[in-house]
Amino acid sequence: MADLPMRLKLALVLLLAGASCVAAPVRPLRLGLCAACHGEDGSATQPGVPDLAGQREDYLRAALEQYRDGRRDVAVMRAAVGPLAAAELDALAAWYAAQARCRP
Repeated sequence: MADLPMRLKLALVLLLAGASCVAAPVRPLRLGLCAACHGEDGSATQPGVPDLAGQREDYLRAALEQYRDGRRDVAVMRAAVGPLAAAELDALAAWYAAQARCRP
């Protein structure tokens, strides 16, 4: 690294520092709706309800959209996410994906 120009060294340091400082998602405004069954931290509070913590964000986002538009036909989920905007679905998916799995 000694032969690299100073600007490149600085850029590498900043890039590496930024990679370890990823901000946690902001708590979604509509989280309470989901937390009633899935738990605020993504650990389900009721038998038969899936844990969401640590699931892939793209999977969660796609599932929410499918519940909303009826491709996944689960009445309670459709009622819960039907009125949500795309940005709200994004926020919920990001939140649950960022939560640590608490169960094996």
